[in-house]
Amino acid sequence: MFKPRQMIVGIALVVGIWLTVLPPGGLTHAEGETIGAILLTLSLWVTALVPGYVASLILFAITLVSGLAPPALVFSGFASSAVWLIISGFVIGSAIVVTGLGDRMSAAIAPFLTVSYARLIGGMMLLSMALSFVMPSSVGRAVVLVPIAMALAGRCGFAKGSNGRIGLAAIVALGCNLPSFAVLPSNIPNMIFAGAAETIWGVRFGYMRYLTLHFPVLGVLKSIVIVTLVVRLFPAEVAPADGAAAPSPRAVSAATQLRVAGILLATLALWMTDTVHGVDPAWVGIVSAIVLLLPGIGVVDPTKFNSMVDFGLILFVAGALALGAIVNSSGLGTMLGRELQHLMPLAPGRDFVDFWSLAFISFATSMFTTIPSSPAVLTPLAKQFAGATGFSLDQVLMLQVIGFSTVMLPYQVGPLIVAMQLSGERIGHLVRILAPLTVITLVGLVPLDFLWWKLVGWI
Repeated sequence: MFKPRQMIVGIALVVGIWLTVLPPGGLTHAEGETIGAILLTLSLWVTALVPGYVASLILFAITLVSGLAPPALVFSGFASSAVWLIISGFVIGSAIVVTGLGDRMSAAIAPFLTVSYARLIGGMMLLSMALSFVMPSSVGRAVVLVPIAMALAGRCGFAKGSNGRIGLAAIVALGCNLPSFAVLPSNIPNMIFAGAAETIWGVRFGYMRYLTLHFPVLGVLKSIVIVTLVVRLFPAEVAPADGAAAPSPRAVSAATQLRVAGILLATLALWMTDTVHGVDPAWVGIVSAIVLLLPGIGVVDPTKFNSMVDFGLILFVAGALALGAIVNSSGLGTMLGRELQHLMPLAPGRDFVDFWSLAFISFATSMFTTIPSSPAVLTPLAKQFAGATGFSLDQVLMLQVIGFSTVMLPYQVGPLIVAMQLSGERIGHLVRILAPLTVITLVGLVPLDFLWWKLVGWI
């Protein structure tokens, strides 16, 4: 008897073969084969029938052997700054753990947060959200906060795999990612969106206008929903704290801790001022990782680098980035956007229907292309959407954000996977939160966004 996830992959494989052999009208054999490869990869990621990195390798093999995409495009994910930020993030996170800095920082904030489980979860969400205003990297925020959260879990009596520890891991993973979509320079998809809008249409979005439109609903209200879901889906009770810190993996002198804290503060300062000096956060992270690995200066054992960095995760993220690049390069993303436009009831004068439909088109596209690639796919179609709805070009562009900030599955956003990996908890736990969050967003938050835009005079 086949299990449901085996059936999903089997159906994707059959459809992929059909699209390759007998592509429907309007599709070339190459396009049909590309869609088949993408459907198979997505089904493997969603069902976790094989490890994520194996699904990425399958995508690489199909596209390279069949000649669907050149190697430079297939392996473009490895050249992405996101991958290198993940690698450096593992080193920085390890340094925070092995020196006991995570324990020390958790001890400082524990008295304020460990009064109750709800306060603990809400407090970590606030901390994660606040960091999005000063640090432009979702992975960077996770690297700093996950070790602190896991140290707090130990103080509260949460064992690995327990609801409390899973809840803390999930709230930091989601808090470091989802609220940042409402703050313009705080993550990669936002910057791709802003760059595409300016390059293609000459439209620039100011920091405050972007924040005013998106933060009240996508930032504040969505964060409240996330906290509520985590507390309800992973209920726990905070054990009485005895004030003792969890033991660090090895004894570390105060001088060593101060040295590592200085390196971390310098890294944070450079991450926060990237718009001033122009150095990508990933390259800052690499320099910090090198310093932390250097004998006599750093605290991370270079001989343990292979066990420290999860190269399976690197392959998985590179595969997700490659999938978006392949979809974008092949023109399938643009085709998907146009087909969705025909399917949705777009018409001038139907403001709410048009508003919701455009947000849904952005959401559906990001499911297929992954979120970083969604703005690059849909931004060129903005004027076409504007003509179909009667909205202005600026309004159509801004509506993309509501859609691509709605995450249903972890593979869409690499930093979510990284954060959960750093915590040591299973990525699948996030799906229990993201699935209802998506429904609540589409049914409740999108209409509230419409009312907010009406209130501030944007529509």
